[in-house]
Amino acid sequence: MKINKLIAEFVGTGTLASTVVGSGIMATSLTKDVALQLLIVATATVFILAVLIQMLAPISGAHFNPAVSIIEYLNKGISAKKLSLYVIAQTFGGVVGVIIANAMFDLPGIQSSQHERSSAALWLGEVVATAGLILVIQIVGDQKKGRYVPFAVAGWIGAAYFFTSSTSFANPAVTFARSFTDTFAGIQLGSVPAFIAAQLIGAGAGLLIAKNLKNDK
Repeated sequence: MKINKLIAEFVGTGTLASTVVGSGIMATSLTKDVALQLLIVATATVFILAVLIQMLAPISGAHFNPAVSIIEYLNKGISAKKLSLYVIAQTFGGVVGVIIANAMFDLPGIQSSQHERSSAALWLGEVVATAGLILVIQIVGDQKKGRYVPFAVAGWIGAAYFFTSSTSFANPAVTFARSFTDTFAGIQLGSVPAFIAAQLIGAGAGLLIAKNLKNDK
């Protein structure tokens, strides 16, 4: 496998994580209105997702998300070796992206988030957000050679910021990375495993729904 694919996953996931965290820090410095803060973060995330997917999809497939890579593996789109390397690149990329975001705002590069996010309602939010993400990718990816995937994925994540209780993390690598910032977008490390478990359950549900929707027999 060419190294440029891993670099694309590293850079893409890192940029995504940096955008989520950086826009959150900027938002809290601009306004005390939590709704407006969330709108700022959601808007930045929507734009960067569309750009990154459009730019890097021809190189690596623009997964930027272990849940997406796992589903691609289950669909026999990538090998087990490629899956493991992608997940490593995504995880390290996400952490580096968060460190850079912290540093850009003159904060310690590595922090320990104190934002506890632990409840059944939040876990359900992650199941829904991730299931929808996988469903969008699986269905829209089959339409018009996937040309609308960047906008569909960005649109789903942007919407899910506002209609899910968890504000749509929907990404194990970025979830883990966000435990390294004690800012608006942070999540306590102890809350991470349950979030990731919920995301993987959601990914499986999304794949199951997509397969049934595409079953024309």
